[in-house]
Amino acid sequence: PGGKPSLFWWSAEKNEKLLQFWETYILIMETLEGNQIHVIKPVLPKLNSLYEHAISGEKGCWLFHPSWHMCIYKRMFESENKTLTKEGILHFLELYETKHLPNSLGFSEFIIGPLMDALSESSLYSRTPGQLMGACPPLGMRLQKFLAMYVMLLPEEEKGSFLLKFIQKMTSRHWSAVPILFLSMALAYIPACKVLGTEGLHALRDVLKCTMITHQILLRGAAQCYLLQATMHLTDVEKVSLPEVSSFLLSLRPEESLRRDTVLWMELCSWLQVNDRCFRKSVTSDFEHQETSSLCQYVCSLVGDYLKTPASERENCFMPDWFEAKLVATMILLAADVEQMRNKHSGKSNIEWIELEAFLNPLLDVLMKLGSNAYIPTLKTDKSLQLLLKLLQTRSLKCSNTQDDRVLFFIWKSLMIPVESILEFVLRRLTANELSTVGDLDRCDLYLALIPEIVNLSLQVSWKKVPSIQNFILSLTNACIRNLQERNYEEEPKLKEQIEKVASMASLTAVCEIMDRKPEVRLESLPSVDALKRFISFSQFNEVLKKPSYIEESTIECTQTSEEATSQGWGKIVARYVHDQWICLRFILNSFPTLAQEYEETSEMSLSTVERSRKILQSALEALTILPSDQVLPVFDCMKVLVPKLLDSSESLCIEAFDLAWKIISSLSNTQLIFWSNLKAFVQFLFDSEVLAVAASAKGQAYAKIKEIIFKLIDMSTTKTGVFNVVLSHCCRSWIFSPVDERSALSNTFLNAGNYCELITEACVFGTVFRRDQRLIQDVHAFIENLGEKCAANVVTESANRDDHYVRVCAIKFLCLLDGSNILHKTFMEDIFIKLLDKDELVSRSRTRYYANSLQHRIKNRVWQTLLVLLPKLNQNFLCGSLDKVFQAGFGNNQASVKYFIEWIVILSLHKYPQFLNKFWDCFCYDEEKLKTSICTFLSVLSHFDIVLQNTSEKKPALKKALIVVLQWCFNHNFSVRLYALVALKKIWGMCRMLHEEEFEALTPVIESSLQQVENMHGTGNARRNWQRIQDHFFFATFHPLEDYNLETIFYTLPRLSELAEDEWISLSKFDRFTDVPFPPAFQWYHSRTELRDLKPSDWSQQDMGANSAETDSQTEWTDVQKKIIPWKNSTPSLDLEMVLQDRAAKLGKSNSRLIVVASLIDKPTNLGGLCRTSEIFGASALVVGSLHYIQDKQFQHLSVSAEQWLPLVEVKPFQLVDYLQQKKTEGYTIIGVEQTAKSFDLTEYCFPEKSLLLLGNEHEGIPANLIHHLDVCVEIPQQGIIRSLNVHVSGALLIWEYTRQQVIKQKQQK
Repeated sequence: PGGKPSLFWWSAEKNEKLLQFWETYILIMETLEGNQIHVIKPVLPKLNSLYEHAISGEKGCWLFHPSWHMCIYKRMFESENKTLTKEGILHFLELYETKHLPNSLGFSEFIIGPLMDALSESSLYSRTPGQLMGACPPLGMRLQKFLAMYVMLLPEEEKGSFLLKFIQKMTSRHWSAVPILFLSMALAYIPACKVLGTEGLHALRDVLKCTMITHQILLRGAAQCYLLQATMHLTDVEKVSLPEVSSFLLSLRPEESLRRDTVLWMELCSWLQVNDRCFRKSVTSDFEHQETSSLCQYVCSLVGDYLKTPASERENCFMPDWFEAKLVATMILLAADVEQMRNKHSGKSNIEWIELEAFLNPLLDVLMKLGSNAYIPTLKTDKSLQLLLKLLQTRSLKCSNTQDDRVLFFIWKSLMIPVESILEFVLRRLTANELSTVGDLDRCDLYLALIPEIVNLSLQVSWKKVPSIQNFILSLTNACIRNLQERNYEEEPKLKEQIEKVASMASLTAVCEIMDRKPEVRLESLPSVDALKRFISFSQFNEVLKKPSYIEESTIECTQTSEEATSQGWGKIVARYVHDQWICLRFILNSFPTLAQEYEETSEMSLSTVERSRKILQSALEALTILPSDQVLPVFDCMKVLVPKLLDSSESLCIEAFDLAWKIISSLSNTQLIFWSNLKAFVQFLFDSEVLAVAASAKGQAYAKIKEIIFKLIDMSTTKTGVFNVVLSHCCRSWIFSPVDERSALSNTFLNAGNYCELITEACVFGTVFRRDQRLIQDVHAFIENLGEKCAANVVTESANRDDHYVRVCAIKFLCLLDGSNILHKTFMEDIFIKLLDKDELVSRSRTRYYANSLQHRIKNRVWQTLLVLLPKLNQNFLCGSLDKVFQAGFGNNQASVKYFIEWIVILSLHKYPQFLNKFWDCFCYDEEKLKTSICTFLSVLSHFDIVLQNTSEKKPALKKALIVVLQWCFNHNFSVRLYALVALKKIWGMCRMLHEEEFEALTPVIESSLQQVENMHGTGNARRNWQRIQDHFFFATFHPLEDYNLETIFYTLPRLSELAEDEWISLSKFDRFTDVPFPPAFQWYHSRTELRDLKPSDWSQQDMGANSAETDSQTEWTDVQKKIIPWKNSTPSLDLEMVLQDRAAKLGKSNSRLIVVASLIDKPTNLGGLCRTSEIFGASALVVGSLHYIQDKQFQHLSVSAEQWLPLVEVKPFQLVDYLQQKKTEGYTIIGVEQTAKSFDLTEYCFPEKSLLLLGNEHEGIPANLIHHLDVCVEIPQQGIIRSLNVHVSGALLIWEYTRQQVIKQKQQK
């Protein structure tokens, strides 16, 4: 074929090669129809050979059209089987790493079409099982490499259009957060190439604006960071202008990604500096003579244009949008940092800030005129104050002291100059009847937002301005109070008057908040504060402003929509007015708790404080019903002060307050920003130390109501992650670090912990099992957090500690802080210990068997982790009483991880108080039935017996007792139990030998030979391997109960080694990151020892069921209540101990049977395993198999349950059978075939000779003709049904049983 590959062609000389290609192709496509991954996986390598056929080596071009290959991938991508989709994607992404494929347009289209469609499935980005939390998922890594490689290989002219389409595809559909994050990351890692122009920048902005609105904040922030990096790497600066770049930058949110002082900001500054004067000139630019524009010129003209306002005929009544102010402020800061960077590079030490000064001057000019010039257009004043506010709100992330941040300090110093002018202007606007329309309320907000920033500025830069601030506040407060006190007697209030009232109330609110937050300005001493206090105390709560009946025409023209004429618009204004009243009231309640009792002259005030508080609380409930939920915070805060005073006298009113507040919280969704602030206020109100204490002391309905709400909150937290965290961290902090307040009725806030201990017990076991999609989001979160400062989103977004783990971390750190010598702490810890043990018992009762990693398993695990943390703080008397409960738990049927913790607690308790050993020995005295599921737990404790006896001076009696106990378990019929007993025996015997006591010397030969016997365990199967594995198991080999006692082992290392699900591992970094509750000063139990930390989870699983050991099938035997025969009970009682240990298989009381079962013709491992078990149970003398390899087979072992260790096995291959049968004949055996032949005997009539050899046929063919000649007799089983034959294991078992039955009868007759 010519230059381009045709879709199909054929030629005689290439016949063979073509045939090969199409045969492979059809095979792959056919296999893919099946959708089963295990069938498809072996065929995937053939895909690679397809490429070898499809590309001609000499020319490096396609012989077959690439679309044939794409069909295969498309088929995989569209499969319902997600594993197959993932395989297909990974295979495709690897192509470019492994093969040198010729370029083809089809490929680019395929990537932007089907591949990206397939990549939008979030579940493909999960970690592989072996990967640690926080690692990058394989698909993320692969995507990164692939995209970089693919773009590099593309011809230069195609790169731009490919990337543009790629980015546009990211905006074309609703992507979820995870795929967008990893695609953005892949874009950011493409090696720098200048290919994107204006269109590319717009496409990237669309991704930021459309795609990410609903994503989780951290993931959204990280994706923004990557997209900005991609922009810097891929944009051709000569094709884009600075205005385009700046409007792109503004679509990055400063609170999520692009913020000053992050690594990302520095990267952006250096990119702007390197490319300065390279950007395309913007169309509107004034610098006609220049081809390009510099950053400095651009920012200067930007500020100039921003502050120029058209002379409009009519004043605009709406405030301008904030977008422009943000843009200008961001660009000023960027340009200033670039200037600083440039000066640093050139080595100048004292920077003159020429450029920065040029940027700020136009703004300062306007601000200086504000106070004196009353005729500046409103639009201009609005814009200048908006820009001022944005600059003042900039905070340095790195420097706690602003003076260290030279850029900011220069800006702030410059902005100090016009402070008086600004204050004068604000005072005039707020008090001189200048605000008259609804639109003016936004202005009022702007002015009031400036006040705290100006106060802050004066405190940071120069105190000289403080007196002018005090004067400003004085005049403002007095004017507002005057305005609010004016009663309006007209029927219909005017809009202007009502707006002024709203503005005055808002101004008082701002004053109260400044007094609250900045006490150092010393505003309390101002005379106006007294007036404010009096005014608020006397005012009517929830005073609602009447809606003005008519609104001046001018306003209607101005708004076009006449929104304020609608009741909704006015409703918002009224709500705000009421909300502001409550903020003022909150200030008064907090600062002057006796509520203005000094003014006794009026009848209103002479009411008792309680009565007055009651009235306010009633108003508060009313306010909760009228205010929208985003305005209720101050009401919650007021209720916090009022409720403790009223709980005794008017309980029902307080309960109503709890209910109403809860109703508001539970109706909000946790995606709303106000949810968290409201929840915080609600928690501070309901769980206020005094509220809790008063409710608990009365133990009335309020106490019950609070407990009910606690459980509702915990329940809510299972769907809204992070709710419990807020409650718990507030309570822990207030219970342990509360300052003792003189006014408080509380002698000790810690009493609350005891009264509401459900909070702590529930926190210790809290954590839901997440769905797979939620777990994926958590994994990706962990991956981003692991990037640390490299990803700006980590620095900028506030970590809200909303992870479920933090609930347990908080509770555990709280428990670590408690002190056993403090009587209150002691009783609290004992109470928690008992409650957790009860919880464990409850879980055990609710379900006797539970799956690994089920919620029951996790809860039990968490219970025992907490008990372990508490253990060292408990005293002997208490432990003496509760140890029985711990042993009781040990008798339960527990998962491995729970067992380790129980064993650990028992070891530590006995180590500390060896006097409890007798209680421990009692545990071994129960009958077989009770110990079935738990004996391994107690044997494991004995394997750490050296630590138990560490504090005992007289070791001999304890060792003697231990030896007696362990020896009897060395002969248990369960293989697993024997292994545990032997491990313990080895340890105890080692300790005995150290004592050199004569009494022990006598036992030396017996025990030594037994242990030696085990070491050199004969026989096939897993026995030897399991003995090795159990000795190497971390719990016996590496773990040290005392040295490994620390947080990391308890919460991370042990759960990891016992193969608990990964979301149960809590790493130490989480304990460090959670700073709400500190560690106690002398706390040193942090890290696991390195030997333990470096271990991999081993494959021995500690379970009495012997899971993973050779006896898997006995699971049912251990958990059901069947009574099994104990082999040594049948053996002669006087049998010498030493004899038993020597050749167990031969001496375990087996009958001296002379039956040989020959199964060489059988080739199914399941049948052989079953026969092995049957032959061992009925005491056959040997089983003959075709190959000993079958014994290693999992299915064989599953059915044989370790029988191969107790039964002699002989290997005779099928072709050796004739000789073997002949030999047995000479030894006097009768050869019996189990087969239907013309002369066969009926089984019910046949009498087996003592020396019998049973030959069993193959599953399909039976016994072949050449062997039938060698049989002495054939026996058949009589049948009644239609089907011709039985399964070979079943027929063998029937004959073996019939033989055994006949022999038993003979023995009885002989006796």
